[in-house]
Amino acid sequence: LKNPEEGLKKAKYKKLLLKAEEIGQGFIERDLRDTQYIAKKARHMLLEICKTVVPTTGSITDKLREDWGLVNIMQELTIDKYRKQGLTETIEKKDGGTKERIKDWTKRNDHRHHAMDALTIAFTKHSHIQYLNNLNAKNQGSKLGNEIKGIEKKETHFEKADDKGNQKRKFNLPIASFREEAKKHLENVLVSCKAKNKIVTKNKNKFKTATGEKTKIELTPRGQLHKQTVYGKLKQYGTKEESVSVKFDTTMIAKVAIPAHRSALLQRLQANGNDPKKAFTGKNSLDKSPIYLDAEKTQVLPQKVKTVFFEDDYTIRKDITPDNFKDDKNIEKVIDVGIRNILKKRLANFNGNSKEAFAGLDKNPIWLNKEKSIAVKRVTISGVSSAEALHYKKDHLGKPMLDNEGNKVPVDFVSTGNNHHVAIYRDSEGNLQEKVVSFYEAVAKVNQGLSVIDKTYNQHLGWQFLFTMKQNEYFVFPSKNFQPLDIDLLNPSNNKLISPNLFRVQTISIVKYGSNTIRDFKFRHHLETTVDDKKELKEITYIQIKSLPPLEKIVKVRINHIGQIVKVGEY
Repeated sequence: LKNPEEGLKKAKYKKLLLKAEEIGQGFIERDLRDTQYIAKKARHMLLEICKTVVPTTGSITDKLREDWGLVNIMQELTIDKYRKQGLTETIEKKDGGTKERIKDWTKRNDHRHHAMDALTIAFTKHSHIQYLNNLNAKNQGSKLGNEIKGIEKKETHFEKADDKGNQKRKFNLPIASFREEAKKHLENVLVSCKAKNKIVTKNKNKFKTATGEKTKIELTPRGQLHKQTVYGKLKQYGTKEESVSVKFDTTMIAKVAIPAHRSALLQRLQANGNDPKKAFTGKNSLDKSPIYLDAEKTQVLPQKVKTVFFEDDYTIRKDITPDNFKDDKNIEKVIDVGIRNILKKRLANFNGNSKEAFAGLDKNPIWLNKEKSIAVKRVTISGVSSAEALHYKKDHLGKPMLDNEGNKVPVDFVSTGNNHHVAIYRDSEGNLQEKVVSFYEAVAKVNQGLSVIDKTYNQHLGWQFLFTMKQNEYFVFPSKNFQPLDIDLLNPSNNKLISPNLFRVQTISIVKYGSNTIRDFKFRHHLETTVDDKKELKEITYIQIKSLPPLEKIVKVRINHIGQIVKVGEY
């Protein structure tokens, strides 16, 4: 950096030298100016539809909220669930009494604090603002002072004196039982978050041609299509235990590893006209009609058989450095078994210290063949389990190259990043199945004029579409004392019962490693403003699901922009 005298101002110079931990997290001066501008602009817009718009301040709202007894309502509405988990504490009040409160809690943890502030502002009068802004003029004897005394007499009162005879002036309640009414309405609030439904935006691109200016409509994706890393591709053997069912057609049977099992299944299929449904379901299912492997009928085909198949693996080349190969877990991703063992041995020779084992390879090489002076500096490792091709391989003339089946050969694979949605189906055996659609695939479908949600997927196998899950869509979960299908979810009077069981989709993660699928569906309670995962509050502030069966009894609902349930089920 230049010296302050050479161009940079001293204050700017010091700020640029600040470390990350020294930079504050609160509002900076620019944020405050932006907030002021937003407030002025909002007032200007409201004046177009309202005769008068009177701005107020946070201090006035705080005073009214305290005088009207609204301060502790938010804690009272949520304290039960925290008390059950032991997350409350008892503190001593100023008057010597005690009260229970939630540990490390703030009203901003609950979206309803905005509703409470709005409720306070809705009952704020011009006289309240005038009184608090001009309180100092009360005893001046002027016209303004007399007005303030008049407001004080009409709008305020003294509360009952305490043991020491002290009294405090408070504003009168706007309506009788105001606190109870406010609490009742806040309990019925359902918070709406907009789901990310829009995939592309239509843009008009204008360009000039020899015949004049033309306009073309282009579809622009509303998000990142894929990650930056480009992968290669190879095929590896994979194995999986499969239950013999309707999906065991000739193609599936060909994957069965044990020849005797494969032959017996094929024989049963051919005896039923090559119809898997007739061969392996109903009266011909293996539990009702076993398949014997020998003439003496002593060996029975198991209901689950081992299958062997090729699976795609997307790879990337990486330098051998301490950061890339910190432990055995990273070394296991190396594709070449011989090099993998060399790296393991190298790490073991340095007692598991990757910094010493994989640093300074120019001076201390990792030899693949020392006699021929062949050292290993870069290796091919397994990257991601699923990817999309960016390009197709071309020959020296620029024409697409074809494989043995006449298809284009894809190259340059990328990870598609975020999932757009997960579609949930019920298969012919009554089990839940899922189909993941990435944002990349969703954009491709829109460009082709196809429906993003495939409701007919595997319909020929007896699959039935149930619902989709995407970020910020809402679901009502069952609990011990609550079943969503037992009440009318569209009736606003049931909102108090629905609220503790209403969650929105926060994240969707499905990763496949060979034949294994790792699922992680996270749902956040609709009132929560933070995304902290406290284990004590699991099933209360968030729900984490790692398999499909728990999705059986949840009910999808749609909430409009004013917090009303307007649709039950898929929409």
